[in-house]
Amino acid sequence: MPRDTPLRRSLTARLLALSALVSLCSIAATAWLAARTTTGAIRQEQTQAVADHTRIYHQLLGYAATHPDWSGAQDTVRQLAAATGQRIVLTTPRSEPVVDSAAPATVPPPDPAADRPPLARTPTAIVDPLSVDLALLPDAPADRIDARAAGPFRPTPEEHRARANELTQQAECLRTTLGIEATVTDDLAGRPQLRTADGRPTGRRCETPMVASAPDSTAAVALADLGALVNACLARQQVRAVTLSLGPDGVPTGEPRQDRAATECLTNARRQQLVPYVAPPVLLFVGTPAAPAGQAPGLTAAHPGRVAEVAALVLAVTVAVTVAVGLRLSRPLHALTHAARRMADGDLSARVRVTGRNEISRLAAAFNAMAERRGQLEELRKAMVGDVAHELRTPLSNIRGWLEAVEDGVATADRALTSSLLEEAMQLQHLIDDLRDLAAADAGELVLHPEPVDLDDLLAQVANAHGAQAKTSGVALAVEPSPAAAPEVLADPVRLRQALGNLVSNAVRHTPPGGTVTLRARAADGAVLVEVADTGRGIAAADLPLVFERFWRADRSRNRQTGGSGLGLAIVRKIAELHGGTVQVASTPGAGSVFTVTLPAAEF
Repeated sequence: MPRDTPLRRSLTARLLALSALVSLCSIAATAWLAARTTTGAIRQEQTQAVADHTRIYHQLLGYAATHPDWSGAQDTVRQLAAATGQRIVLTTPRSEPVVDSAAPATVPPPDPAADRPPLARTPTAIVDPLSVDLALLPDAPADRIDARAAGPFRPTPEEHRARANELTQQAECLRTTLGIEATVTDDLAGRPQLRTADGRPTGRRCETPMVASAPDSTAAVALADLGALVNACLARQQVRAVTLSLGPDGVPTGEPRQDRAATECLTNARRQQLVPYVAPPVLLFVGTPAAPAGQAPGLTAAHPGRVAEVAALVLAVTVAVTVAVGLRLSRPLHALTHAARRMADGDLSARVRVTGRNEISRLAAAFNAMAERRGQLEELRKAMVGDVAHELRTPLSNIRGWLEAVEDGVATADRALTSSLLEEAMQLQHLIDDLRDLAAADAGELVLHPEPVDLDDLLAQVANAHGAQAKTSGVALAVEPSPAAAPEVLADPVRLRQALGNLVSNAVRHTPPGGTVTLRARAADGAVLVEVADTGRGIAAADLPLVFERFWRADRSRNRQTGGSGLGLAIVRKIAELHGGTVQVASTPGAGSVFTVTLPAAEF
């Protein structure tokens, strides 16, 4: 398992990615919602503004078509402003104020320079019943004269009443005779008209003489005047005269069928005839009134609902992603917790499955390594207890046996027996001293007394101390001279001599007669290497990681003739670590082994 987890697989990167994803989703949702809300609000405002402008224009156009001036338009303008929430201003083409919905209802009229919201530079429309704006009223007549501008064709009250009575009688006749439902209503010019529900023709059966006859006297006079104006225009263009009549909708038409010149003359004549009866053209300005101080524009009722919906959706997605990632992260942690509890209950076989390459996977791998190491230590502990019992039982059994033999008179307590018993007692003392040193090292109570040490002298002392053992075993023990003077080290000479003595004793013990044990020291990269090499039988590769464990011996029978207590190499490792160094072994089975103690070079 690699020490460093790739950034793309690390838990931190995934959490950052999750946070970034949630943030991006929130930003995107907010931006989308803002864009949709703003676009919708603008579109709705534009649609409403067009509808309001059309309504205002249509009603003001009707007022202008039925009134000769704007003197009484203040109430109509204020009602429209209140209904649409808009500020309505009418001015002359020279920008002189005519009516302003924001002006207070005072007499005389308020000062135009009063503090009011400024007007737009471009008017919304020109209110002229003789020239209708087709952009706002696309269904206007072809001549662009508002149909409500009747002028001199509008009947007098008496004529209106008489015609309405006649049409009412005709409607009754239609209901009783033909079964046709009909009603009497005024057209846009104020003339009573008979209208059926389904638009079917009424025929002439129920017509009265007045209805079927020519127009009333008022309309006839106006029609004659209009005809004179039209024919005068045609005469100037050398076009033959036409005869005018009122159509079903009350609009004058010419006979025979009008050509382009006649149509233009009729339109111009109608405008000339209607000028005294309609209000003069004015500029229409429509704008939003200024909001009260401190009042911010708000969203419509539909927008908070959309905001709540999108916010709920983002929250739901965030919770779902967080829960999914949380479950994915917590699942291996739960497995680790369960395995740790099993191990706490004594089940040393507890392991967790390692998947992926993130921090949690590394933690699972470390847990498995720890569990494996703990299992090995448990096995070593059990073996150590057995080994300690064996190491103590063997000399104690020998001492007890010989003492019982002396007591029973079977053996004589001579000098040879005393020497044998002393040797067994010294073996016990050596074992106890080794155990005490290891316990003190584990507890941090093994005190060192460092001082400058000359390694050449130290190696010579160790070789002299174990020369007799090597000679008895038939092994040559030599100190290899350094190519240059070995540097001094700052160490405890007694403990360092003990460590090297353990290595030399172990090498002599495992080297057959005729073999060689060599001691040498050299400097390398700011450190000092002390090597003990032998030409013995070597150590198997599978046993190399265990040689420094306590009570480990290559000979599983723990024969005294082939090995010691199994504590010497463990003591060597502790002493090297206390000096800030290490000890390593390299071995080739059948060729020998090399134990290397690495110590930091002294700095003076």
